[in-house]
Amino acid sequence: MVELERTTDPIRLSVMRSVLTDADIEHFVFDASSGALLQGVIPFRLMVRESDIELARRALIEAGL
Repeated sequence: MVELERTTDPIRLSVMRSVLTDADIEHFVFDASSGALLQGVIPFRLMVRESDIELARRALIEAGL
């Protein structure tokens, strides 16, 4: 797994996850429980498989993210 993005913004995270889901790219959120408890302090890490990183980046760019 590699980190696609690190953010403290739960709305941005949700939008990015929707884009990845629509593109059929498997993804995971690390630090979700810690980030939810300490919102804005501990960032969420959006992770994808190493083989999907370029496809995921392209999907986010095409979505305007």
